[in-house]
Amino acid sequence: MKRVLKKRQKIVKGMPSAVALSILIHAALFLLAGMLVVFTVVRKEEQKFVPPKAVERPKMKLKKPKVKVKKTSKPKPTTRIATKVRKANMPDIVLPGMSLMTSGLAGGIGGFDTMSDLGEVSVFGSGQSIGNDFVGTFYDFKRDRQGRPLSTVKEDFAYKLANFVKRGWKTSVLASYYQSPRKLYTTSFMVPPIKSMLGPRAFGEDTGGWCWMVLYKGKLVYPEDIKFRFWGFGDDILLVRVDGKLVLNGNWHSDGGNTYVTDIGGSWDSTSNDDARYWYGNNKARVGDWIELKAGELHDMEVMIGEVPGGSFSAMLTVQVEGMEYERNRQGGPILPMFSTAEPSRDLQDAIYKDLIRGEVAVTNGPVFRDYLLMPQTNRMEAVAADSVETESKRHVWTRIDGKKIEAEYVTLIADKVVLEYSQGKQLKVPMANLSPVDREYIELLNSPKFAIDFVKLGNNKLNRYELSPMEIHWAVPQPRVNDYTFGAKVKQMSSGLYNHELTVEYFAIGKESLGNKYILLDRQSSTFTPTRENGRSHEFKGAPIELVEYDLDEQRRGAKPVGNLVTITDKRGHIIQYRAPYSWLWENIENLKRLPVGSYMDKTCTRVYPTPPKSTRW
Repeated sequence: MKRVLKKRQKIVKGMPSAVALSILIHAALFLLAGMLVVFTVVRKEEQKFVPPKAVERPKMKLKKPKVKVKKTSKPKPTTRIATKVRKANMPDIVLPGMSLMTSGLAGGIGGFDTMSDLGEVSVFGSGQSIGNDFVGTFYDFKRDRQGRPLSTVKEDFAYKLANFVKRGWKTSVLASYYQSPRKLYTTSFMVPPIKSMLGPRAFGEDTGGWCWMVLYKGKLVYPEDIKFRFWGFGDDILLVRVDGKLVLNGNWHSDGGNTYVTDIGGSWDSTSNDDARYWYGNNKARVGDWIELKAGELHDMEVMIGEVPGGSFSAMLTVQVEGMEYERNRQGGPILPMFSTAEPSRDLQDAIYKDLIRGEVAVTNGPVFRDYLLMPQTNRMEAVAADSVETESKRHVWTRIDGKKIEAEYVTLIADKVVLEYSQGKQLKVPMANLSPVDREYIELLNSPKFAIDFVKLGNNKLNRYELSPMEIHWAVPQPRVNDYTFGAKVKQMSSGLYNHELTVEYFAIGKESLGNKYILLDRQSSTFTPTRENGRSHEFKGAPIELVEYDLDEQRRGAKPVGNLVTITDKRGHIIQYRAPYSWLWENIENLKRLPVGSYMDKTCTRVYPTPPKSTRW
């Protein structure tokens, strides 16, 4: 090794100076070129990492998906199916929604616990103002202003109301009595005969149905010059003032003669020959003074309604326009339109019609007391367009992982192979692993598991919820039948295998009216889940309690009770994969059913109809 080193040293030492100089020059050139390359690269790299300017990204506007219904045969309730329908979200409906309230409030099927919804519709008003309505304040004379009980009897209550009227309807006179914090806004005063206990419940008050009063205040206006008068009757109280003057005393009377309840309104008397001739509910209507309005002029208007001894209650106010001819009923009296400051919604019509004897008054087609005119409307329901239906092709374009495609019909899945039928009955077996991820998911969705489906109905009897009045106790009036029903659905996977896709479970709770053969959509709720080992591949959910009340009035049963249900399971594509229904007509008409707002009355085609009216027992 030492020898080699020495030899190399000798070669260097013996190298000519020209060669050495050449080597030094080339080395310097290479070093300079390297520096240029390094600086150039660094400069380019620095340009690459200049941060970009911030980009404003537009927000996505979410739109409701429009899914066409795909037609398939409908199997028996225990058979799994694949029918494409809309997902569980409520569709846009022409008819307004209706929440459930107690009988006599909104279709007679709702509950006290649901009164917090401002959009609820009742014959006493709703919790939301539309501007041209009357605001109602509830007073309970059985309690002081702090809500403590008072020993108020019916005669004492009537005397206190008469004093209130005598002193010019000054609300300061009522300051010592309980006033509900909840206000209701109404566009009409049409409460057919119902149980008087339902009045306080409309305002969210849990108190007996006697010795209570509601005072409504608003404006009276019409877009044209008009001369009219009020007709009306109240069981027990209906008083109307315009600009501080009493124009109608519709309180309880005895064939037009005064009672201690009539005397609440003072010395007012009717001058009409038609006064106290025609039935409104359970007594005869009084005819008010003629009123002349100039176009667009605002006038103060107040309406007082109330109940004295308890039992049944009503407050029915209509209008008669001078010179107008009206259809006559079997009594021979005019069928006058109810007073209104807005066209009644379908929900309000249902709430009125369920307790209104047909032919006593007209709910629609009357003058609307507001400061503008609209085109005349009829009392017909607007048709809701059905979803377009198309036949779903059974053939599918399959994509393999190598990119090749084949159009074929899915037959079945055997182990890990898919059986496809592609032409003239020829079949092809393709391993699942050879298909694209999209097609593998498609097959998983086609092979959804089998579920056990149960509808949940929990009843809680509330027999003594409504306190009977002293008069009802004296006459041994039976307690109303009250139940708080909680509805829900429960599903559990019965077949083996994994299914890692979200499912939507939806139930429809169906009731039936006591007076007739109409059905009612009591409740509708949905919930989503994915069957996993953690949840036991099962799911259960419930809705809020719903109060159902049944009672007898005029020897006729009023109210509703649950009678049926429909539960569906829908996959992520919007296909109903399984359902359960005790009645085939519910499944056969599911598309109609899904269009109905909760609280709607319907027939066996799930088409919205009006409730069955009570029969007249007096004329």
